Amino acid sequence: MAADSIDVFWHPGVLEHDTGSGVFDAPPSPLMAVNEPHPENADRVRNIHAVLDRGPLKDRIRWHEGRRATIAELMGFHKKAYIEAIREADESGGRRVTATTVVAPGSFRAGLAAAGTALAAMAHLMDGKGRIAYALVRPPGHHAAPEVADGYCFFNNTALAAQLALDRGVHRVAVIDWDVHHGNGTQEGFYQRDDVLTVSLHMDHGPWGPSHPQTGGADEVGRGRGKGFNLNVPLPMGTGDEGYDLAMGELVVPAVDAFRPGMLIVAAGQDASQFDPNGRQLLTMAGFRRLGRHARVLADRHSDGRLLLIQEGGYELTYTALCMHATLEGVLGAAPRIEDPLAFLPDDPAPARAAIEAVRKTWREACAAPGEAGRGEGPPPPVSERKGPRG
Repeated sequence: MAADSIDVFWHPGVLEHDTGSGVFDAPPSPLMAVNEPHPENADRVRNIHAVLDRGPLKDRIRWHEGRRATIAELMGFHKKAYIEAIREADESGGRRVTATTVVAPGSFRAGLAAAGTALAAMAHLMDGKGRIAYALVRPPGHHAAPEVADGYCFFNNTALAAQLALDRGVHRVAVIDWDVHHGNGTQEGFYQRDDVLTVSLHMDHGPWGPSHPQTGGADEVGRGRGKGFNLNVPLPMGTGDEGYDLAMGELVVPAVDAFRPGMLIVAAGQDASQFDPNGRQLLTMAGFRRLGRHARVLADRHSDGRLLLIQEGGYELTYTALCMHATLEGVLGAAPRIEDPLAFLPDDPAPARAAIEAVRKTWREACAAPGEAGRGEGPPPPVSERKGPRG
């Protein structure tokens, strides 16, 4: 499973989004002597850039300049009026579009840099210039629906990249989202389509308001032609390395195998780590390394080795960078190059086993239309009887 290198796409414009400070991600409080930086800040991607540029994988990293997206490209997933509303919020001095999601002067151009860099990375793969690419971008995107901002996200970088692959002739795209939060925006945008399989492994947090009405439950399987093409895997808090590995092996891998995608995209957040302030899933560097290996095996099996990773969450400034490094070690099939300096919490897969069985049962029942026979053991194949050309 060895690979020579990973093409990393980066644009300094992503640093222009200044989320300010407050009570974590809430507005500043006069009760505090010190208000802390908003967790979605530029330093998180600066550290990832540094560990890839300076660390033991540096000789296997090929750097590429990203770019800013055009409005027309954003309209591949988002509504024009929504795009203009984000621009106007920026140009009018900024505002909180949700309680925790901040638009500031410069945010719009940073969002264009994030989206355009993700698109550049996908185009690189589509043009046959590489097999594995990683878009190191912010603001994150997976909570952004076609006309709703949510969870620090404005433009859905992952969804835009998926749509580009479809526009360039790929017949089916699979998105695996292992950010600790439900990828509700990606789900919403493709919920009635059968050409994109959306998979989200996440902390079982449920809906959190008008901007995120989706539950992230296993019963949200898609609608119309999209029924059976959305797989949610809500996992209990503290799931850990072994639990995530089981969920990938027992639920995600069979679903992707049945779908047979011509392109694989990973929405790669590290906020499921042991020390992330925004997640409670206790993954270590070793756990992220396993996730990277799963993704690489699936890409080799279905998409001729083509794999695009796009940065999502991850808010502990140092451990996020180390966990991303470990993810890319897994993708490359490399042995661990950096010792984990932090992980020590126990790993108990028992709660995850129960959750996996619950997802399996709910998924099967929700996918089975009235009068439709059961589809046997494991998750029902998302493609059902429809067979088409791979890719």
